[in-house]
Amino acid sequence: MRALLFCLLTATSSFSQQVTDLWLRGYSVIPTPQTVKLESGEVVLGAGWTIDPGKVNPQNIAVRTLRQDAAEFHGLNIGVKSGAGKVIRLAVTPGAVATKADPQIDKQAYRLLAGDGVIEITGNGEPGLFYGVQTLLQLMKRDAAGRLVIPKGSIEDWPAMQLRFLHWDTKHHQDRMETLKRYLDWAARFKANMIAFELEDKFEYPSHPVIGAPGAFTTAELQEIVNYGLERHIQVVPNVQAPAHLAYVLKHPEFAHLKADGNNYQSDLCDPRTYELIFSMYDDVIKASKGIDYFYVSTDEVYYAGINGRCTAPYNDENRSLKWVEFVKRAHEHLSKQGRRMLIWMEYPLLPEHVKMLPADIIDGVIGEEEYLETENKMGMRQLGYVSMQGAEYLFPNHLNRQSRDGVARGHLDGAFQSLAAGRYRRGNPIGVFGAAWGDSGLHNETFWLGWSAVAQWGWNPGTARPAQHAAEFMRLYYGPRAEGMLEVYRSMQNQASSWQATWDRVVSRVRAPGYGNSYGKGIGTTRRDETLSLPPLPQAGDLRIEPSFAKKYEKFLAEARGRMLENEQLQTAIQAEFGLADRNHYNLEVLLGLTRFIGHHSRLLDGMDRAEKAMEQARDSHQKKEYAEAVGHLVEAFNRVDGARREGIRTFGELRAVFEKSQFPKGRAVGGRKFVHVLDDTKDHWADRRPDLSYMSAPEESIGMEEWLKSLRSITEAYAKQHNVPVRGIADARLEE
Repeated sequence: MRALLFCLLTATSSFSQQVTDLWLRGYSVIPTPQTVKLESGEVVLGAGWTIDPGKVNPQNIAVRTLRQDAAEFHGLNIGVKSGAGKVIRLAVTPGAVATKADPQIDKQAYRLLAGDGVIEITGNGEPGLFYGVQTLLQLMKRDAAGRLVIPKGSIEDWPAMQLRFLHWDTKHHQDRMETLKRYLDWAARFKANMIAFELEDKFEYPSHPVIGAPGAFTTAELQEIVNYGLERHIQVVPNVQAPAHLAYVLKHPEFAHLKADGNNYQSDLCDPRTYELIFSMYDDVIKASKGIDYFYVSTDEVYYAGINGRCTAPYNDENRSLKWVEFVKRAHEHLSKQGRRMLIWMEYPLLPEHVKMLPADIIDGVIGEEEYLETENKMGMRQLGYVSMQGAEYLFPNHLNRQSRDGVARGHLDGAFQSLAAGRYRRGNPIGVFGAAWGDSGLHNETFWLGWSAVAQWGWNPGTARPAQHAAEFMRLYYGPRAEGMLEVYRSMQNQASSWQATWDRVVSRVRAPGYGNSYGKGIGTTRRDETLSLPPLPQAGDLRIEPSFAKKYEKFLAEARGRMLENEQLQTAIQAEFGLADRNHYNLEVLLGLTRFIGHHSRLLDGMDRAEKAMEQARDSHQKKEYAEAVGHLVEAFNRVDGARREGIRTFGELRAVFEKSQFPKGRAVGGRKFVHVLDDTKDHWADRRPDLSYMSAPEESIGMEEWLKSLRSITEAYAKQHNVPVRGIADARLEE
């Protein structure tokens, strides 16, 4: 199998195929099938077609999905009936498609034959039948005459990679049950078969109930999610953060004694009670995820293994690596007894010479470091091709290539395509791919789907469907064929989000202490920085003297913001138009619209504060001319500019919160009288972790101090007006907190 995979990747590494045959015929399928033989003409679907399940149970998920999605997405109602006529025949026949692949891959293979009056879908196993149905559903489209058609021909298809992981990061939010089921439906449509569910405190942990956040998923609820995925041939694999990134546990007084070196970040690996705690958490999750074969042990960024005073060995590079190895081996032994195969993050502080000490059946979830590969290959260790579909961006990922000062900045899609077709993991022994999408920067999961689908695409068939084609196919399948403007919506969204992130001051935090440290050492590189802006200076009370500074200080910010304001309005209009064009996933559009309005407000805030400064300069000039009423009028204008921006900020954030909470529970919520305990990670500067609730998104604007500024300006205005016997008219009825 490894030789076959290498040939597959080598064949595609030249990227010679610019556009796939199906796409050239106007058809979209994600992932691109391995073998497609098209004939001239189309098969016309419509009334009179039925499903002949043969020996397949009519309640099988493949049959139910075919009927449900054909009706929902294409308006085609298909009955189930054995016999003659126009028919879609379903079958599971082991060996129907000759893959010469590993049995776990072979059962995912299918053959689809489409001719006049008959469509046959045969799977080597039930997963293959299900994937063949997904391909058929994606092929269905309306032709120029309005007929529902698919191309005549044959497809034989199976994945290059056995495991195709999508990453659900729920450290900073908890999705609603119906949201996760919808995510599983779409993951299945793209033929992903693994979910790495990073639970942190979003599970109840019955052995230690204090760990689970208020309202965390119960054992029954997690098993319900797992079962829903299993029916769709997806394993929802638990990912439990430990022994590092453990603030969600160590913040509770009950576990304070397990802190390594007194920090909230990492547990003490020289205390046997640490292992007892972590393994009991594993056991709790295993009981709630029956039917799953794997377990993700999150061994990433264990910076300080063996640092605690309880440790007898000297704290140095070698012993730190050996302590990491000890944890991995003990976790492996514990999980193996429960029938779970272990995936880990193989990275620092592991030294290359210690790789051989690890159990060979561990899966390296990130293909580790370059110097690990030779030993991993000798041991027969398997790996995942890790790609990050989101980095440190706020609000919206940089999916697509974009213009930069140095030329073209490569987007996540292009990076993933290159990596999975020709990257380091080709020199390993990969069993699958992992598409990371971190929620630390506060991105809504709806912004990840283009990246997630790309990982499913290139995990199934590396090197095919280049990023531009994939993005176009995704838009057609995820939103429907009439939503033709979505690619430009995404491009504009990422430009808007990048602009928002670039137009804040980054100052040393006044509310968050420096972190504990990182791989460079304790106390190194851990200064917290927050986003904020300075307000325009206030005029002197008597003669309205002012030394303007805002326009000069923020000249570049203002140019950037004003350059994006019209684009933001056009983007809002474009998204509004897509509500009438998109056939599906309207909630996704709600998220994009809410984010666009939130971003656009920031540009108007900058513009409003600049105009307020100019109005105060005009007030000074009017005073010098003894035009006192005009001076008061300019002061009122300055007040109203800033207060209007303040009010708009409250409104746009409130609207965004309402949209987010349609799919997520309120962040940091209290349930049944139990409050969420908020403690920052000791090493990471996660934007989404700065506050317990969703107001971390509005925190930069709140830090500006507009309310106090407005109170001061109102006092100056009223005192000046009284001094010159001038009425104050038109000032906003601002209810400023005292």
